[in-house]
Amino acid sequence: MTDETQTETGTAPSVPDAPEAQPPAPAEPAPVPAGPPAPAVRTAARPLVRAGAATLAAALVGVAIGVGIIKTRYDDPAPTAAAAPAAPAPTATPYGAKSNGSHFGSLRDLLLPVPAGYEPGPDEGGYGNDTELGAQQLAEQLDAELQQVPKAKRDTIRSYWEGLHVRGSGVRTYRTKEDDLLIGLKLRQFNQQEVQRINEYTAVFTGDTGLFRVGPPVPGHPEAHCYLMPAPPSAPIDYLECSAAEGDLLVIMNAEGPAPLPKDKIIALYAAQLDRLAAPGATV
Repeated sequence: MTDETQTETGTAPSVPDAPEAQPPAPAEPAPVPAGPPAPAVRTAARPLVRAGAATLAAALVGVAIGVGIIKTRYDDPAPTAAAAPAAPAPTATPYGAKSNGSHFGSLRDLLLPVPAGYEPGPDEGGYGNDTELGAQQLAEQLDAELQQVPKAKRDTIRSYWEGLHVRGSGVRTYRTKEDDLLIGLKLRQFNQQEVQRINEYTAVFTGDTGLFRVGPPVPGHPEAHCYLMPAPPSAPIDYLECSAAEGDLLVIMNAEGPAPLPKDKIIALYAAQLDRLAAPGATV
């Protein structure tokens, strides 16, 4: 991840029926050049989180070397050397957010650690339950996915992808110790303006189409919005999804469990993830 905010905006060209920019299992799909992808409407239980991925951006590291000063005591029978205490090495910040919203460090560090009452969740898409993929890995997956796209559209999709300045994607899954709730968190890092645009589009799509049930708000995070998947009243399993833009990170949460879902518990975990990323507070 660069320390500078990317100002370039990847303008989505109008191409119908392009693949969605959601990672399938196991490969990350191509972004949708006609605009941000609409959330998938689920009619039956499916794996909690579509394939995970994250960034190869390394943590910033600082090293200081203490210099010993040699003092010679001429009044002693023989000169002796005494080294002064070495200067303490400054503590490096492994991850964080700059005031301009650009995050640095591994997405695995930026993802919320497994909190009390939870344990690591199920594997996702063959990548495990705590995954990070860098830009190069995602680009290779995109190339594989484009083989399924008509030739006439491949260059347009690839151009849109390059305009996003994708840096990485990450996923971590959580399971309650009672095994009655599964939660997946995803971080997708790319151009800030596109992150904001896609998040706004998702909010409008899930709120205005009538396809989704209105979800709970996230206290302290007006940029976040949550929605429940379509389901009949008698459905035994329910699904809640949330999306938020935090600088250059699109933060997506998927939760599923027996109906009715413990919404307060789910939202508390999501709010903790957003608090961890909020600029300029996302530092150790």
